[in-house]
Amino acid sequence: FITWWLIAAASGPDAYDRFVACAASPIGRLVLFGLVGSLAFHLLNGIRHLAWDLGYGYSLPTSRRSAAFVFGMSALIALGIFALGYMQVGGLF
Repeated sequence: FITWWLIAAASGPDAYDRFVACAASPIGRLVLFGLVGSLAFHLLNGIRHLAWDLGYGYSLPTSRRSAAFVFGMSALIALGIFALGYMQVGGLF
């Protein structure tokens, strides 16, 4: 999806308009939400692994809590980014 966006931006206005129409569809927004959520998950889980590299969080209860935290916060971050995006275009509130 990101590659398509970059190629469409470089190919001209007609190709970019087709990309925007696809990204604005419900399926396109779902794909974008998944991309944002996966990037947030990757960031937070990377921080979690950095803590492991430093020697923190190895116990099983702590590991389970940090895993739940990463899942929950990645969903909240994705929802927050989408809410900010909708507020920018006037589609929320």
